Amino acid sequence: MIFVGGLPFSSNSSSSSSAPSSQSQPMNLLMALMEHPILVSASHSFKSIQERRVSASMDSDLTMSSNNPKYVYLFQREYATVDPALVHYVGTDEATTCVGLVIRNRENGMTSVAHMDSPKFVDIGIIQMLSLVVDHNSHADLDVHLVGGFEDVSPNHAKGICGPEGNERMDGYSFPLCTKIVETLQKRQENFHVQTLCVLGHNTKTDSQGNAYPIFSGFLVESSTGSLIPASFDRNSQCPDEIVRRLRVSASYEDPSWHGKLLDTYDTKTDRFIIAPCSWTICLVQIALSLQNLSDSEILSTCSTSPSAEGPDFVDNERRLWNYLIKHPDWKKTFPMRQPRVFERTADGGWKRADSQHLVKDIGYES
Repeated sequence: MIFVGGLPFSSNSSSSSSAPSSQSQPMNLLMALMEHPILVSASHSFKSIQERRVSASMDSDLTMSSNNPKYVYLFQREYATVDPALVHYVGTDEATTCVGLVIRNRENGMTSVAHMDSPKFVDIGIIQMLSLVVDHNSHADLDVHLVGGFEDVSPNHAKGICGPEGNERMDGYSFPLCTKIVETLQKRQENFHVQTLCVLGHNTKTDSQGNAYPIFSGFLVESSTGSLIPASFDRNSQCPDEIVRRLRVSASYEDPSWHGKLLDTYDTKTDRFIIAPCSWTICLVQIALSLQNLSDSEILSTCSTSPSAEGPDFVDNERRLWNYLIKHPDWKKTFPMRQPRVFERTADGGWKRADSQHLVKDIGYES
């Protein structure tokens, strides 16, 4: 159930009740939350914070907890739960029509973050996020933040390797995703205290031509305090195993073991990245071959849910992903014996590749 300002939230007083109830109820809930004075004020406060650019070494403003701060970075459709005793920050970026969701246990500080890209992953995704945040019998108070998504217009996109599956939506991509998230939170038994709702209209700016853009596409959460900071990450800080993790987003659509699930990335108890295997077919490689000669503008219009709002690295990231697929058409070479790719924390807070074959028994992973 959703709480705002310490009180249970209900959208019964919403004025937009003329639509059929089965369709209007989730929409009314979202719009009523968007208009709540406490959450409007929280959005204004969040937007007043200067966005931080995170580099591999972390800037001095973000080293409040340690000279070598430990952080966990998430790509699209990934999630991770961090223990504040082991990790200082967890964050994500590159969210245009996607939404970053934070769920944090007030009592013990356990913090789960997900980069949601489609309504179809919300139900199971939230179950995954909660698995290490609350006990099955716990009624803990959970703080929730949503950042990302904007008032987008859905163009006629091809999905394939580039973007999420699903039918075209006249109401865009951000709105159905936000609606599904708040609907799912409201239906569950846990106590979700929404603290930040910087999405849709609260996260939209326009240029002189009237084109809409997200104000923020990413954030950091400080695990010890739960404070939220708008953030973006350079490529060197999007680690470990950047290109393989990007590839898994596209490949997982072909892999039935990932249907409806967020992608596993990080092991909470050992503070290691354990990147679960994901298979891809020759069809994905053929798509990469067909796309590699597209122009930059064609890549944006074909592969993005928000072509005018993407960051400057979007096209290059797509090309690097395709090049990897073309050079590594057999997924078994990336995940030998279908074992995970394991990365351990270094003394300076970074990551190094570990020998997964010697760690399989230790991490309890089964193929």
